[in-house]
Amino acid sequence: MDLETGAYAHAAEKESLKTVLILAYQSLGVVYGDLSISPLYVYKSTFAGDIQHSETNEEIYGVLSFVFWTLTLIPLFKYVFIVLRADDNGEGGTFALYSLLCRHAKISLLPNCQVADEELSTYKLEDPHETEAGSKVKGVLEKHKILHTLLLVVALIGTCMVIGDGVLTPAISVFSAVSGLELSMSHHEYAVVPITCLILVGLFALQHYGTHRVGFMFAPIVLTWLICISAIGLYNIFHWNPHVYRAFSPYYMYKFLKKTQRGGWMSLGGILLCITGSEAMFADLGHFSQLSIKIAFTSVVYPALILAYMGQAAYLSRHHTISGNYQIGFYVSVPERLRWPVLGIAILASVVGSQAIITGTFSIIKQCTALGCFPRVKVVHTSNKIYGQIYIPEINWILMTLCLAVTVGFRDTKRLGNASGLAVITVMLVTTCLMSLVIILCWHKSALLALCFILCFGSIEALYFSASLIKFLEGAWVPLVLALIFMSVMYVWQYGTIKKYEFDLQNKVSIKWLLGLGPSLGIVRVPGIGLIHTELVTGIPAIFSHFVTNLPAFHQVLVFVCIKSVPVPYVRPEERYLIGRVGTKEYRLYRCIVRYGYRDAHIDDHEFENQLVFSIGEFIQSERKNTHVSDDFSQDGKMTVIGTPGRENIGSYEEDECMQSASTSNIRSPVIQSIHDIMETHSPELARRKKVRFLLPDSPEMDPSVRAELQDLSDAKESGTAFILGHSYVKAKKGSSFLKKLVINVAYDFLRKNCRGPSTALSIPHISLLEVGAWRCVSWIFDHGLGYGFVSLLSDLPIFLSPLFHPPSTEHLTPFLLWCITALV
Repeated sequence: MDLETGAYAHAAEKESLKTVLILAYQSLGVVYGDLSISPLYVYKSTFAGDIQHSETNEEIYGVLSFVFWTLTLIPLFKYVFIVLRADDNGEGGTFALYSLLCRHAKISLLPNCQVADEELSTYKLEDPHETEAGSKVKGVLEKHKILHTLLLVVALIGTCMVIGDGVLTPAISVFSAVSGLELSMSHHEYAVVPITCLILVGLFALQHYGTHRVGFMFAPIVLTWLICISAIGLYNIFHWNPHVYRAFSPYYMYKFLKKTQRGGWMSLGGILLCITGSEAMFADLGHFSQLSIKIAFTSVVYPALILAYMGQAAYLSRHHTISGNYQIGFYVSVPERLRWPVLGIAILASVVGSQAIITGTFSIIKQCTALGCFPRVKVVHTSNKIYGQIYIPEINWILMTLCLAVTVGFRDTKRLGNASGLAVITVMLVTTCLMSLVIILCWHKSALLALCFILCFGSIEALYFSASLIKFLEGAWVPLVLALIFMSVMYVWQYGTIKKYEFDLQNKVSIKWLLGLGPSLGIVRVPGIGLIHTELVTGIPAIFSHFVTNLPAFHQVLVFVCIKSVPVPYVRPEERYLIGRVGTKEYRLYRCIVRYGYRDAHIDDHEFENQLVFSIGEFIQSERKNTHVSDDFSQDGKMTVIGTPGRENIGSYEEDECMQSASTSNIRSPVIQSIHDIMETHSPELARRKKVRFLLPDSPEMDPSVRAELQDLSDAKESGTAFILGHSYVKAKKGSSFLKKLVINVAYDFLRKNCRGPSTALSIPHISLLEVGAWRCVSWIFDHGLGYGFVSLLSDLPIFLSPLFHPPSTEHLTPFLLWCITALV
């Protein structure tokens, strides 16, 4: 499916039974990989020191009872029957719940929110009627600003724990699978850790190929694994203890806690690993459907897991003389003849489970970046047909490094289980807290029902959370430290971004100043289109005045472009663009707001440029039809929704390669001519790139002024497009506290210099990019051209020196030569 429409294409279709079953089959490899491999380490982590397996079997029956009811209450009742219904236009996850709350109550911290965003079809509320309890809760949330921050922090905590789970799940899954060598090799202690590390390195090294290539065998592997553990479980039940089903009685949980007391309570941290991966059912909802996920879990995954745990318990209930903690595990219950084949299937299944959480980590970081809560990173869409398959190189190698460090550092299932358990249960607690608010504010149910929900599931999860937290020194500190690091990064970035936006908002240029420049803006207008990127949705950015007061010329068509995210998963193409006019018609100044959801894929620069120009053309033609739009400059801020244009009114065709030189402007400066020669010499594929030309319709009914404006737009497009990007530096003002200086001057400045720049994040071609630099403080701004050039040189030095360390290619050589020319000029 197309990236532009893939996010919601399947949601609009009426699913047939065949489609649902196919999606249910595919979800086995994507959603349930992590949950399916939990039998590898649950019993081993539970009996790793806190309790002992005695001949009365009270411990093993108690653990089985806890596993059965935990799997039944949390994944089945909570997620399948309740949480899956809290989707955000078909999307799930922590940010889906947070975006739902932001739409039903004004608690969003996004700085550039507009009233027009509430008119999006994916933003509109299905049931606007509120209950009395919902009105009271909404009023309290909207009144206190600290609650806005608290809700965002809660959502970010869940996000950080998911990232921590992306580090811990591959480690414990692969390590537990490879640990089967303990029963098959004499010197297993020298082989388990190296083999685990080798598999992990291979897993992360293959991520750049994309899920559609790496994971084409995911569903068959997981299905084979589930069939395997089900068959082994049935064999053990009938062969060793057919009466093991009696452990389903909650009475065995009571006997277990009564006998083991504090040791039994601490062992709950190992039991909760049986629900590892349950959150994926909700987080990956956007790739499938509610019905398909429910069918896969209730008909395949849930029965297979119950049989697997029952089989292990049946085997252990008849084997009490084996010493050694490692014998309380999965492989000891596997018949000896099947251990090697099962070991191979288990390793493949652990890789599948690890792949699922790694992909989920990429997705959730992309969402954080879209909402301004994480530094800009390179997002690679590995498939142009399957939505949601992305790869983030920086995050991939960070995860691999941390995963290897945890594996080598711990080297046992107990501490890895303690760390993974705390991360898993924290995410579930966050989901429970947010769901209680969704029940009141979004579903408009009674406060009593929300209270019952949080008491029922929250008390269970709180019990497991306390059991995991008590093992802080035995491995549980790892997810907390990772969460603290990522939370600090997110807070610093979000705080610095908001402060910079507030400064831009306070220092924007007035319309009166623009009117004083005259129709030509007081400067020479040269052919072409100038796209001025800004985060402001109203007003003229201060960087524009900084530019026009230092340069004698500007483009004949200027467009203030704001690319913003809205708290919805996706924006339909027909609602993506908001077009308006800045000043009078003679100015040829426009404002374009491009809206993306937190799971939308940004189109490439060439297609974006074409769609932007088409949208402006549609706006010019439809302006006369809209009575609310006039020629008066006071109408700045009045925007018109223009979707992905149908191109009925402005024709287009692709030029032949031989026409490229003729299509460019006849007026070329020596510098521009030199740059063009460099492009033709070192990047012929870029010079021969197909170009779209716009033709005006031969309609005698068209207004002459509209035709003239469209002609100017068409001529400007043929002359070329330049991207003007404000490059700012934020500094804390004098007299600020030490903490603010540390956050802004050190932490935020470090992140800004070492993360992807705006031009890279927006996919702006280097040949068309012009950056304007200025220092920005909390309360004032002053120009600093020399400082900008020096710091820009240092920050961009690794990019431009890359040809010295890698074979030269047109990809690196062209920007390097262009930078040299610019530096000399």
